[in-house]
Amino acid sequence: MKFITIIAFLVVSLTTSGLALAKVGFGELYYDGDVVRTVVPPAAAPMMGRDNIYPIMGGVDGQRPVAAVGPGDRDYHGGQWAVYVAMWTVGVEPYLLTSEDEVLDAYMDGDISITRMMDADFKCPIQKLPKGN
Repeated sequence: MKFITIIAFLVVSLTTSGLALAKVGFGELYYDGDVVRTVVPPAAAPMMGRDNIYPIMGGVDGQRPVAAVGPGDRDYHGGQWAVYVAMWTVGVEPYLLTSEDEVLDAYMDGDISITRMMDADFKCPIQKLPKGN
């Protein structure tokens, strides 16, 4: 049941990002403080992830999943996502996370827990949006 919930969250997160989604027609996520978008629907690839992605459960409005790498990075494997679910610690007021560094800092500060969900790994390439979109 937990796996199905995570997959449903990822599909919804990557395919229904509010007004911005309606504008560009693709799902969106954060990468290094910027918004990037998906270019095809996600495809399941259990236990095959190489690029870290962090769906943030219970985040603030506007929170999107956070990608660790993206196009142009030497370590980007075309969106072969290794899913690490981040959940806010009870009693911590959620805040916006937009980069892997921020996710890992929040983890080190005890604000979130991170759980590797190998069965939720998936493939979905991303592209950077031009500034101003």
